[in-house]
Amino acid sequence: MKKLITAIDVGTTKVCTIIGNMDSGGNIQVLGVGVVPSHGLHKGMVVNVDEAKESIAESVRRAEQASGLKAEAAYIGVTGRHISSTNARGVVAIPRNDRLVRSHDLKRVLDSAQHVSIPDDRKVLHAIPRSYALDNQERIKNPVGMHGFRLDVETHIITAAVASVQNLVKCVRGIGVEITDLILEPLASGEAVLTPEEKEVGVILADIGGGTTDIAVFRDGSIYHTSIIPVAGYQVTSDLSIGLGLPFEIAEAMKRKYGNVYPDVLTKNEDSALNVENGHSVSYRDLCNIIKVRMEELLRLILLEMPDSNYASLAPAGLVLTGGGAKLAGLEALARTTIRTQTRIGEPMGVYGITDILHDPAHATGVGLLLWAANNQGKPAWETKKQSGVFGGFVGVLKKFFGI
Repeated sequence: MKKLITAIDVGTTKVCTIIGNMDSGGNIQVLGVGVVPSHGLHKGMVVNVDEAKESIAESVRRAEQASGLKAEAAYIGVTGRHISSTNARGVVAIPRNDRLVRSHDLKRVLDSAQHVSIPDDRKVLHAIPRSYALDNQERIKNPVGMHGFRLDVETHIITAAVASVQNLVKCVRGIGVEITDLILEPLASGEAVLTPEEKEVGVILADIGGGTTDIAVFRDGSIYHTSIIPVAGYQVTSDLSIGLGLPFEIAEAMKRKYGNVYPDVLTKNEDSALNVENGHSVSYRDLCNIIKVRMEELLRLILLEMPDSNYASLAPAGLVLTGGGAKLAGLEALARTTIRTQTRIGEPMGVYGITDILHDPAHATGVGLLLWAANNQGKPAWETKKQSGVFGGFVGVLKKFFGI
């Protein structure tokens, strides 16, 4: 038996729809991909519903055409500065005479951890248990079947602005596609580019997109911290446009074709000139210097978002850069010299089939959404909350939380 899974990554610069089949072993075969330029979004949020809806519809249409299948429901990535997170603890007593922890107790303690003060205009997107404690025994991954009097849980809670999520869901449902679940994009990207060993030791993931840089810190095999920075590829292109006196579209094309942040390259090519479409030429050195300065700033902003200033001990596995912005030549070397930590570029892995176009950091979120879906099939409600959104994959629950 195979199950059809659709993922839609609605980004600031592109919309990527991936349709795939999941077999009984949880392996995903990609059947169709649709990638189109994104319109109507800014910094990861919808600013024009009609334009965004058209971009999503075209992306879905291309994926359906490539696969020969209909996308009826999809996993959707969520990002934007409106996202916030916190770590919270919950505690419950084990009341039964045998003091045996059962699955229902995990649901109770997770519910207790979510009793935090949240403004009316925000709702919980994810509540992910990091570890449990039973009486005085800490760092238990699964306490079911163990005996104890008191069960504690440490939970990572991610909230989103209701209005922002409503606008995104409206665009997707407006083209006839239902929502299976909403997933925070850096969590999805982590599924596609991080190894289990990196997540266990401690690693920082930074997904540099067009409008936002999505950050996730993993420790002890689970999420530890998440953050969204509203600085990414758009700001680099904007700086080039202003600094070199180029139209934005041409500046973007120059960045993609010639952009390089590796310091040694700048000195070797400092006198070379690059011809642009409007008949003018720009200095290669100036082009690369502008990009380098902005990317150094972004790398430092990533560190400022860390919950602990000692990021070396927080994430011994270092920094993994992914997203379209991670493709800038020399960025890996620049990160090593700027923030002095082990760095690599993360490319999506874990799927097979029509994947040539997906072997690209820009598609980490799309592939990650498929893998997230595969890792959460057939799990009970409380466990779906653990790994996926609190909506548990039910559109009715989405309606309840976001008034859709």
